[in-house]
Amino acid sequence: MVYEEGILLLEAGMETNVGGGVRRAVDAEENEGRGAAPGGGPDGPGGPAPEPCDLVTVPTRQGLEAVDILRRTAAPAVGPVLHDGTCDTLGFLVPPGTADGWDVPGSACTETPRPGPGGWLLPPEGAERVTDPAVLREALGEAARLIEVVDRCT
Repeated sequence: MVYEEGILLLEAGMETNVGGGVRRAVDAEENEGRGAAPGGGPDGPGGPAPEPCDLVTVPTRQGLEAVDILRRTAAPAVGPVLHDGTCDTLGFLVPPGTADGWDVPGSACTETPRPGPGGWLLPPEGAERVTDPAVLREALGEAARLIEVVDRCT
C-alpha cells in the first residue's frame, strides 16, 4: 500500500495508467506487520480507526474535468477529493462496496480507511458525504470525451 500523509493512494494489485505507463502496487505481503497508516488506526496518532470508504483514483487531468462537471450541476454532487503529492492522480471518496463493481477504464477503485486531514483538493470539512458512484462514472466519461476532443484539436 502506498500512503501519502496517512492516506491510502495505491493498494497491492491495483494498476493505474498515469504518465503513459501502467504502474502496479507492491505485493501486500511486503507491507505485513507495518501497522496502521500514519494518522489513523486503533493504535495510531489519529485514535480509533477511521470510517472505511472506497477511493476512485483517476489521472489528474480527467479528475479535474470531472470535478468541474460535478460542481456545475444544479445540486453539487461531488464529495471530498484527494490529490497525491506529485499531482499525478486525484481520488474521489465513494461509498464502501463501490470497488466490487467498479469497471471504468483508466481508473481504479479500492477499499480504504476514511482519510484524515491533508492532501485535499476538496476537503471533507466534517461532512459524511461521499460522491455517488453512478454520478461519478458519468462525469468521468464526459471528462474523457472532452479531453479527447481537446487533444484532437491541438
